[in-house]
Amino acid sequence: MTSKEAARMIDISAVRTHHSQADIEEVVKIAKKYSFINVHSLPCWTKTVSGLLKDEPDIYVGAPVGFPGGAHKTSVKLLEAQELIKDGVQEMDIVMNVGKFKNKEYDYVLNELKQLIDLAPEHVLTKVIIELNCLTDEEMEDACSLVLQTGADFLKTGTGWVPGDANLSRISRIKQLTDGQIKVKAAGGIRTRAEFDALCAMGVERFGINTRSALEIVSSFDA
Repeated sequence: MTSKEAARMIDISAVRTHHSQADIEEVVKIAKKYSFINVHSLPCWTKTVSGLLKDEPDIYVGAPVGFPGGAHKTSVKLLEAQELIKDGVQEMDIVMNVGKFKNKEYDYVLNELKQLIDLAPEHVLTKVIIELNCLTDEEMEDACSLVLQTGADFLKTGTGWVPGDANLSRISRIKQLTDGQIKVKAAGGIRTRAEFDALCAMGVERFGINTRSALEIVSSFDA
């Protein structure tokens, strides 16, 4: 694998509370330099990112829905998704309502996700975030089953906001449970080339990695 091939698997982001336009512009600059596949920002910056990437068809505009807790009302999530689409989003990372899921309100969670995914035009990819670090092993299995019913393009393991490690063994189990029926984006706690390599070997198709760690991983291929 080359450094560019690695970068084409990694989403980088500026989605923390304090990130300003200067931070957004810096992440976009890095994405252009190293060919990272996606730049995520919080929803109020989506139109800005879309403008900054208008001449970069191979770098996608990403944004979250219901971030970071997933517990917005369905109507609010739908409005947020509509606004993101209007502002030029190309990939939406949707936070599942984990609290409702843990309360075993599966119909509520599935119905909400289906509505959001049905809203997305064909050119907009969707990823469902299950927030792995909040789930037991049994809940993880049920979450995989539920996400497979939504029609999403990816199952994403976490937001990166809940503490935890790279979850190698649990992501391996997710790959077994989903069995190629949906792509997997590993996110949260991935910091090293060894973790990246291990997840690639499992067949993980996409990564969400903080920008500093992403740069270190990609640069290691040229070392």
